[in-house]
Amino acid sequence: QVQVVESGGGLVQPGGSLRLSCAASGSIFSFAAMNWYRQAPGKQRELVATITIGGSTNYADSVKGRFTISRDSARNTVSLQMNSLKPEDTAVYYCNARPFGGGGNDYWGQGTQVTVSS
Repeated sequence: QVQVVESGGGLVQPGGSLRLSCAASGSIFSFAAMNWYRQAPGKQRELVATITIGGSTNYADSVKGRFTISRDSARNTVSLQMNSLKPEDTAVYYCNARPFGGGGNDYWGQGTQVTVSS
């Protein structure tokens, strides 16, 4: 009964920037963490960035210094600012909302396509 919606994907040239947004709403009041994952064709889904309810953040090594995850003033709303984009960043990006207790019972959005190409 939780809805997770991403937006902001698109086509950008190498070196460009995009901002992705995600909002989670529904029967769960709050989440332990919200995350961005991505999956390229033929590749395993990978964790890109995490922000906890306390505001701490973590990033994959491949995006450190280029991507920034942040929580908006609205509860359970996060953004991913992506700068200095590279072709290897091309993937479908998924927002993930993780309830307290974990247990694999995460909620996922439908994904938004990010394509980095000249």
